[in-house]
Amino acid sequence: MLAHLPVLQVLLPLMAAPLCLFLRRPYLVWIFTLIVSGLAFLISISLLQQVMVSGTLVYEMGGWSGPWGIEYRIDKLSAFLLLIITAMSTVILLAAQTSIQKEIPENRQIYFYILYLFSFTGMLGIVSTGDVFNVFVFLEISSLSAYALIALGKDRRALWAAYQYLIMGTIGATFILIGIGLMYQMTGTLNMDDLARRLPEVAQTRTVFAAFAFFIVGVCLKLALFPLHLWLPNAYAYAPSIVTAFLAATATKVAVYLLIRFTFSVFDLSFSFTALPLQTLFVILGLIGIFVASTAAIYQKNVKHLFAYSSIAQVGYMIVGYSIGTTMGLMATLLHLFNHALMKSALFLALGAVMYRIGSVQLSSFHGLGRQMPFTMAAIVAGGLSLIGVPLTVGFVSKWYLVLAAIENGWWPVAVLILLGSLLAIIYVWRIVEVAYFKEPVAGTDGVREAPMALLMPVWLLVGANIYFGVDTRFSVDMAQAAARSLFGVSP
Repeated sequence: MLAHLPVLQVLLPLMAAPLCLFLRRPYLVWIFTLIVSGLAFLISISLLQQVMVSGTLVYEMGGWSGPWGIEYRIDKLSAFLLLIITAMSTVILLAAQTSIQKEIPENRQIYFYILYLFSFTGMLGIVSTGDVFNVFVFLEISSLSAYALIALGKDRRALWAAYQYLIMGTIGATFILIGIGLMYQMTGTLNMDDLARRLPEVAQTRTVFAAFAFFIVGVCLKLALFPLHLWLPNAYAYAPSIVTAFLAATATKVAVYLLIRFTFSVFDLSFSFTALPLQTLFVILGLIGIFVASTAAIYQKNVKHLFAYSSIAQVGYMIVGYSIGTTMGLMATLLHLFNHALMKSALFLALGAVMYRIGSVQLSSFHGLGRQMPFTMAAIVAGGLSLIGVPLTVGFVSKWYLVLAAIENGWWPVAVLILLGSLLAIIYVWRIVEVAYFKEPVAGTDGVREAPMALLMPVWLLVGANIYFGVDTRFSVDMAQAAARSLFGVSP
């Protein structure tokens, strides 16, 4: 059974999704979905342990070896991502049943879980597969499900947000498919490992340059890198809170994984940073994204919009670390990928608790919530401190290694800009603190009570993780370091 875990990781949620139709009752479907996600989490732990002991796992579908057959390849990077996706999914699902009662009509709740499992399947498949066309297939499974999940919200603006995401996502997926097609035209293979061997022979052709450019632009659309981020704010703001938390914790992380996988494993780093001025371009776009998105967050009146723009800024930090082009820089990116998943899932789940009680996440509705919903607001403040990068939180660990990587590479101005960008987070987090703790409650909201335990428990589990991994960094730093070193071909 252990030998089949790479494919079971993907098959389990894929087969479970249609079975939800037979359970009929939303509560039973929620339990079933939670169990499936929990089993996927256990599988990811087992895969991570195997990879750390034995090295890369290769699973040949139907016994056909690559490049003729389709392979699933689990290395340190993909095992780390699988752990993040499954862990975030399982914790977020703990709050799902209670949260969607207020945000999704009852007759659509079963469909929510089906779509959730399909989206979950797509993300796991992208990370697991060793075949570039399968990457596209799983990307479409994940994306199409995400569009529908966003549209499930009661607010009619959710339909427009889903439509925006659909258009931008389709353009991104088309660019990725064109890139894959051009790579296949030049090499005659779709297997990533085989591509890595064959591409150097044709690396200086215009077709390969075009393939690389198409693929990079498509991935950047998916990860919402500035200025290709326009779909993200509304998608996060108007989707049901559980959907926002899930996408914020996983979707952009998978896109960052794709960028790293193709620039390090399929194309080698020397080609990736010289075929196009990718290093300079990405560090500039990453830094601009940090400042523009953080500034935009300061002026938002919807708190979901505020944290959505914050997510665009955090993607900027990841891209800056990646652009440094060193083991330390990539390690900082992977570390921030893990830490940001903890931060944003906690914050968006806490906003789901606010939505559950007062039916709004407008900043004007937060007046006095620090007294009315003390545990929920304390969680938001803790998540905000992590975003800023206050010591003893995961945000501080990420920023510390990013700054170290920039200084180690001699990029002192970049290190200073990273620190200045973090200061902008103080302003937009303070706006929430100010209205929640220093303003009187809105008239007619005297009866507002704390969120139910079913919502508070997963929120504080994630807040606790933000603090724990900010103090004890051994696991996150060691995993990020191991994955980065393996991609650079450095021995442990």
